[in-house]
Amino acid sequence: MDVLTSLDLSRDASDEVYGSSASGFDCGCGVCQVQEGIFFILPCIDNYARVDLRTRTYDVPPQEVLTKDSVTVSVDAVVYYRVSNATVSVANVANAHHSTRLLAQTTLRNVLGTRPLHEILSDREAISNTMQNSLDEATDAWGIKVERVEIKDVRLPVQLQRAMAAEAEAAREARAKVIAAEGEHKASRALREASEVIGDSPAALQLRYLQTLNTISAEKNSTIVFPLPIDLLTYFVRAKEAAARR
Repeated sequence: MDVLTSLDLSRDASDEVYGSSASGFDCGCGVCQVQEGIFFILPCIDNYARVDLRTRTYDVPPQEVLTKDSVTVSVDAVVYYRVSNATVSVANVANAHHSTRLLAQTTLRNVLGTRPLHEILSDREAISNTMQNSLDEATDAWGIKVERVEIKDVRLPVQLQRAMAAEAEAAREARAKVIAAEGEHKASRALREASEVIGDSPAALQLRYLQTLNTISAEKNSTIVFPLPIDLLTYFVRAKEAAARR
């Protein structure tokens, strides 16, 4: 049986840019390939098949996958492939494109089944490269070249999404409380140092008192503040200390 690979003259404009091939069979025992031009076939004896050499895109339908950590997810992908050897794609397999698509679905389930959920969500590039290498190696005998594989979407169950959202919210709240506690700790240290400085200088307390009054008066409110001199309070403080000594 002979296999003839050629370009026929009835191709459209797109085929003139990228090229296509045609394979013919007769009753001989060899395999040959012819280039662009006119070729003849014997009716009822020879047969030819036209093979498109352009890159094709296949959307892998969503696959229900059980991950390594026993979580069910729905994953879909896209595969870019082309026919690298037209003669082999016709002679070695009945339907190279259909076989490649079925193998892509199976490979997607097999690869994702060996990965935990967090790797599927965060390490898509490595998964895509693994799938591409596996598909390219398996389809090489069919004359198919897998150029690229991309993971499109990973769908999680609704209950799992809620659980992950609750976990993330709890982690954020915990970090917020830790940050607030650290801020209060630093503020208490600053207040202690400020109290020591004010205690060493009585005039500093008076200035701080006047600064507080200025801050309150700057706001537009109905609060009425009656300032009370610190010296009056000092007299009562000293009187109390003298009574305690007696």
